[in-house]
Amino acid sequence: MPVLTPIPSDVSTARAVAAPEAAGPACTLQRSGSLWQLGIEAQELTTAIGRFAEQLEADDDDTRAQALAQLEAALLAEEGNKQSLAAKADATCWVIEHLRGQAAYRQQQAKRLTDLSRSDSSRADALEESLVLVLTRLQPSATRFSFPNHELSSRKSQTIEIEDEQALDPEWLTFTTTSRPDKAAIKEALKAGHQIPGALLHSRRSWRIH
Repeated sequence: MPVLTPIPSDVSTARAVAAPEAAGPACTLQRSGSLWQLGIEAQELTTAIGRFAEQLEADDDDTRAQALAQLEAALLAEEGNKQSLAAKADATCWVIEHLRGQAAYRQQQAKRLTDLSRSDSSRADALEESLVLVLTRLQPSATRFSFPNHELSSRKSQTIEIEDEQALDPEWLTFTTTSRPDKAAIKEALKAGHQIPGALLHSRRSWRIH
């Protein structure tokens, strides 16, 4: 029967101490994934490479050896930084193109929806006019109609129609860069009973669904 023999703690400790750790030149600059940080790190690596290159001219052999190892690590890190920066920049370009394409698509959709909105509004107006026409033919004097779920009410209003603008006296005109009828003043005068050549007062009823 096999017996498991425990390893003394001092032996295992000795093995752990005796086992050499993998060591080698490494760049102390930490790289992150953001585009902005990659750009900053690229500048830092360029500065570090210049500094390590200057240290190669030192008189001390150990200093030159250490500078050479650090220079190699910095050059390796710079190559990785360039690749990461290029990949991040390429991905950023894709996002920009996607956003601009999405903006163009949404602009087209907005125009399409605006056209659909105008079409729906025109259809609703035409249908409302047909409804009012049918109901008022049956009850010409009615000003309100009630249904199980809706109510159709009306409000009387007056509008001005300018038949001949040239026939209006200057007092009924407002002046900017060009002359145009002062409909507000004309309306009040016609409502008060004044006769104004070139202008008529029309009464109309507007309808609204509740």
